[in-house]
Amino acid sequence: MKFFKTFLLIAIFFTATVAITSCGNKGKAKTEQAKQGKEYTSAYICPMHCEGSGSDKMGNCPVCGMDYKKNDDHKSDNHDHDGHNHEGHNH
Repeated sequence: MKFFKTFLLIAIFFTATVAITSCGNKGKAKTEQAKQGKEYTSAYICPMHCEGSGSDKMGNCPVCGMDYKKNDDHKSDNHDHDGHNHEGHNH
């Protein structure tokens, strides 16, 4: 009987551990995927990240009316310029 209780406790612990760790990864993936829209990737973005907002020019959010802010994470040609120079390139 003692073996059965020990086995049951280990099985419950293992199941709980798997459930907790797998749920944590799904949330992170959804967060990363959600930040792919133009409201996150445009040169100018709404501070509220309203769906459908974002522009390559300064202006106002068409959803909430707030002034766009410069997106410091924006990559104009979809690649990172850090770590190398573009001497001789036209960007």
